[in-house]
Amino acid sequence: MEQQPHLNDHNKQEYPPMHTTEHIINQTMIRLFSCGRSISAHIERKKSKLDYRLADCPAEEEVKKLEEAVNEVIARHLPVTTEFITQEEAQGRFDLKRLPDSASETVRVVKVGDYDECLCIGAHVENTSEIGTFKIISHDWDEEAKRWRMRFKLV
Repeated sequence: MEQQPHLNDHNKQEYPPMHTTEHIINQTMIRLFSCGRSISAHIERKKSKLDYRLADCPAEEEVKKLEEAVNEVIARHLPVTTEFITQEEAQGRFDLKRLPDSASETVRVVKVGDYDECLCIGAHVENTSEIGTFKIISHDWDEEAKRWRMRFKLV
């Protein structure tokens, strides 16, 4: 009989459509802006925000392109799947710097079709068809911190 992997307890309950959208946005930001995944996230049911380190403030055309690209991925009706691997197997495949010191030896990988994969213990939809339409409702730039903040919702 296969043994269930031991994972750390999760202390919050995400709204699955928003959380899966966060994964898609992160991968789209990497592809469009060559930046890393968000440096800060606040994901809620009604509206959410993500912060990114960028060299320059995105132009309005780039923000529109981001919104369109995320919606194109959502419209592909991609399956959202999980797999369990060891931290050793995750080395070189994922950035492990964000794992807490208390992280279990087994980690969970969440995959959004062939578009994105990352370590995550949160709740997700089973298919991107469950998400709806992604809409950026506002964004701002902090020149000193080189931080771009985006606020978004699903409609």
